[in-house]
Parts: sequence; C-alpha cells; structure tokens
Amino acid sequence: MMLAALALVAIVTQDSAALRAAPRDSAQQQAVLWQGDSLEVRGEKMDYLQVYDHRRERGGYIRASQVRTQSLEPKDAPDLLAVVRFLRDTPGAEALGISYAAAYLKAAPAEAIGPEPFDALGTMADRLARRASAKRGKTDDAVLSAHLEVASSYGIAMQGFERDGRVQLCYNGEAFRRVLAMKSNDGQRARAALALTRPECVDPNITPTDRNSLDAWRADVLDRVQLTELPEYEKNRLHLRRAGVWASIAFERARLRQPAQDAANRALQELAAVNKTEIAEPDAAAYTDAAVRVAASRWAAEPEPVAATAGGLAVITAPGESGETCVTLVDAKHDQKNPLFKRCTYGLVWKASVSVNAQQSALALAVQPLDSWRELWVFHQGDKGWSVDILPPAANAPDVGYLEFAGWVPGSAKMLAVREARVDGHFKRSFEVLRMDSMDVEKQADNPRSLSLFYKWQDPAWKRGTLSLR
Repeated sequence: MMLAALALVAIVTQDSAALRAAPRDSAQQQAVLWQGDSLEVRGEKMDYLQVYDHRRERGGYIRASQVRTQSLEPKDAPDLLAVVRFLRDTPGAEALGISYAAAYLKAAPAEAIGPEPFDALGTMADRLARRASAKRGKTDDAVLSAHLEVASSYGIAMQGFERDGRVQLCYNGEAFRRVLAMKSNDGQRARAALALTRPECVDPNITPTDRNSLDAWRADVLDRVQLTELPEYEKNRLHLRRAGVWASIAFERARLRQPAQDAANRALQELAAVNKTEIAEPDAAAYTDAAVRVAASRWAAEPEPVAATAGGLAVITAPGESGETCVTLVDAKHDQKNPLFKRCTYGLVWKASVSVNAQQSALALAVQPLDSWRELWVFHQGDKGWSVDILPPAANAPDVGYLEFAGWVPGSAKMLAVREARVDGHFKRSFEVLRMDSMDVEKQADNPRSLSLFYKWQDPAWKRGTLSLR
C-alpha cells in the first residue's frame, strides 16, 4: 500500500482539492486531489502544508483545512480504527474510509489486527463498486472515477463485466477472504459470504467447468456461516443467496447428467425458510431474484418419468450432436423413427413438465437453456401439421426469468401461462391467457384472480408446484 514508508501523512478529506506550486491560492495548480489521497508531510507554511504526492510523483502545497494529518505510530492505531468504524457505513466516503483503514493496518502491531478492519475495508470497497455500477450523471461519474483510482492506489482491485449495455463493477473480495480466514464473528462472516457470492458478480463469460467449481465454492462459503445468532433479516439474506446458488447447482448437475434432485430440493427449502415478515425493504428485490432463479430450475426436484404414456401424445429425448438433446414428439401411430415432429436444443429438457390437452392436439414442455432462464415449448397441430413455438420469458436478452404452462382452456384453442422476468433492472410477473394459433397474449393480469379463465381452468399440478403464487 502507498502508506508503507510514511510516518506522518496528510489524508485529503475533500474532493477537488488543489495541490499548488506555492502556498497561495493564485499559485499554479499541480494536481487535483480527492478524498482519501495520502500525502507525505514535509513542512508547514502559513495555513498550507508542504507535501509530496507519491502516487502522482510530485510535490506542492495544500491548504491544511483540506486534510487531516495523521501519525502512523502504534499508539495512534486505536484512533484510526475509531475513524474507520465511523466511515464504514457512510455512503460517499468510501475512498476516505479505505485510506484510514490502510493507515490503521500500517500503524497497528500485527498481533493486534483482527477481522474488523478487513470487514470494514471490504464493506466500503463493495459499496464503492455498487455505487460505480449504478446509473448516474456526468458529475457523479467524474467523482466516482476519482474515488476508484484512490481505492486502487491502496490495492483495492475491481473487476468489470458488461451487462445490459453497461459495466457491472465488482470488488474482488480480498478483504472479505481475510475475514473468513480469521476468527471472525457470525455477522462479519455473513457480510463476507454475501459479498463474495453476489450473482451479478459472476463473470458471464465463465466456462461451464469453471462455473461448476465457482458455485460449489459459493455454496461452501455460505454454508460455513452459522445463522443462530444473526438477526432475522440477515438470516433471510443468507437463505435467499443459498437458494439462488443451489438452484444453479441443480441446473449444472442436471446438465452433466448427474443427480440433481437434492440440490433442487435444497434450493426450495432455503427459499421456504425465508421469514417473509422480516424481509427488509432493500431486500425485496433480492427475494424476487432468488424466487425466480429457484423457479427456473424447480423441475430438477421432480423425478423424470420412466417412459411415455402408451397411446398418448408424448415426447422422447435422445442425444443429438455434441451437447444437444433432441426432442421427438410421438403418439400411438408415430414412434421415434417416424415422429410427428422433432427439434433439438442445447438446453435442459424437463420431461416431467409435459402437459397434454384433452384433444391431444397440443403439448407444453419446459426447456431451460441457462441456469436462471426457462422457456416454454408448445407443440401444436395445425392445418399444415405439427409445429413448435418457443416462448421466452421476455423479449430481452436471456437474464433471469421463466415462462411456465399453467393450464388448458377446454373447448378453445387457448392456454394459460405465467411469466416472470427481469426487464431493465425490474421484475415483472404476469398471468396470461394465450391464443394457440398465434401465441399472442389475449388477456393478462398481475393476479390470477383477476382473470376468470385463469381462475377457473388453472391446472392443479401447476398450482401445487409453482412458485409464482408465493
């Protein structure tokens, strides 16, 4: 860190502070300094300090009112930690807090350093990354960029991923890993585990093999946190995160043809363990996110049917080209060699989800191409024979969402469905009546009771297993 060789430092406390060539306002500006910048103190003249900026490799003068001078002797460590405690939960002061945490770690004897400063350091770095990822104006952009540079000068590393046309910035979590490696309390371990397992900080370009290893690690980190002494809202956060991680593990195991029921059931159990009356307002979106992730993989909890029903409309799956699964539609007169229709996919085909209408003219099937995205395939018979319509949860690029069959409307070419997906950063859930001939939405509502057809003809099996009615 930048403070390594300094005994007395001046920590900049204001943004856009000027480093000048001489101790007067009219002197040439050498650099613009930001809160959290640390300067070596070399002298004092009038109301200015003579300093040297090691990061920019230049010296100059700065007003004494714009900095706080700080000794890095061991005796000063408790005072530095007190400032860190104050700043750790102060939005907008992350760069300043990180500089004080770095100063404390320099001043304190090694045997006196516990998990607290690392917990604070990680908390501030994580919050800074969240602020930088949020939508903001040009003025905020300049300040945040400067604060990120200050944080980087203390060894705080960030990773950037492109999502929805913008950059998602994430702290790499080094301080939190130190917290987990030390004798920390349950609250500190919970904060570290939650920060290290954020789903939005999983690299979207990660390979399946690396994703399997990462999710196994995420599950292990979360399971090491004891919930007994935590407040209910923090227990909820851990249950929600565990639910989302185990839903991903269920998908990955099923994709590898490994038993996935235990993982899927674990995801459902974690979601069910959430105390809804104690969900903090900021966690409402996290609850929806976890529920949709679990819903996307919920069919992994169901046993796969042994064989197609004799004589009825059914699907048979078989391996296709590398990584593909081919879905064959058959009935009493058409077997796998002479099918009604055939379509291949790289997604997971959940045969337990098959539902056939009374006229044997349509079949609904859940297909999951990604761990958090499940589509609905609808095979139906028309004037020109059989075809399939693939219905995604939303029109945007695959993110987090599902679309599921909810029932057939007798005596009509209509079907009931539910879709829930994140669009433009917000979740939307709708219960719909679809026309089979065009797959257009005839009616929709945010509550099934508001649609008479939906309320009357919803499938009992769907109602029993769906998470959309949570």
